[in-house]
Amino acid sequence: LASEAMTLSPHTLRPPLPLSLPLPPTSNRRPPPRPLHPALARRRRSVLLPKPPRAGAGAGDGMATHGAHPTLLEHMGRAGAPADLAVLVAHIQAACKRIAALVASPGNADLSRAKPAAAGAASAAGRDAPKPLDELSNEIILSSLQSSGKVAVVASEENDLPVWMCDDGPYVVVTDPLDGSRNIEVSIPTGTIFGIYDRLVELDQLPVEEKAQLNSLQSGSRLVAAGYVLYSSATIFCISFGAGTHGFTLDRSTGEFVLTHPSMQIPPRAALLYSSKKQTLLYSSQNL
Repeated sequence: LASEAMTLSPHTLRPPLPLSLPLPPTSNRRPPPRPLHPALARRRRSVLLPKPPRAGAGAGDGMATHGAHPTLLEHMGRAGAPADLAVLVAHIQAACKRIAALVASPGNADLSRAKPAAAGAASAAGRDAPKPLDELSNEIILSSLQSSGKVAVVASEENDLPVWMCDDGPYVVVTDPLDGSRNIEVSIPTGTIFGIYDRLVELDQLPVEEKAQLNSLQSGSRLVAAGYVLYSSATIFCISFGAGTHGFTLDRSTGEFVLTHPSMQIPPRAALLYSSKKQTLLYSSQNL
């Protein structure tokens, strides 16, 4: 066989077939897109293109003329708020940031449960038994107000009596550090309520306990500022200095409260209806 193979002509031997045949060249071009329906094209343009600014928008809306959202302290500076009040609000917002992080932490389930108390203790105080989360929020608020150096007395829902802090503090603060803490276990929003008064200097000669209580019992018409901080999917700091209410949302990338809801108002005609069953308290079970 070897001798016969040697006598064969090289033209009689065929080369082996390739393992894979080369594919014909293809084009990298994509087919042209089909035209959109005119209605879809208009909708796409309205979404992608920036909206033109509203006529008259600018400083009158409480926003910066260059379109940026001012922070809470920047807004107070533009409104001409006193420096002492700005320092106090800065410490309140710092405390609320800590409470917001505490409320959102995974370990708040145990903190939101009421501690066992003696029988009748809650009813004697006229409120629910305090929870560890309430007490911790109260400590955060009191510590922040103390460090501000601008508060003479604080009346907190978590304390039986007002707390006198310093003799030269120009302001009085009343607060509920964490309203609705029982709602945390079912993921319902909670919040911090606060009001700020001027200290009544005419009471400075009274004993500490007496002037602390009288400063805390001022009429709501004497409020310098009041606000509510909502802890939910977003943390919103709503505050009024007597001329409109503005909402500031916590920007977690910068740690600043920025103006997002200027001049908040209740709509003249609400889209939703609200009901309450408190009117049934006027009727006894015998009359029903």
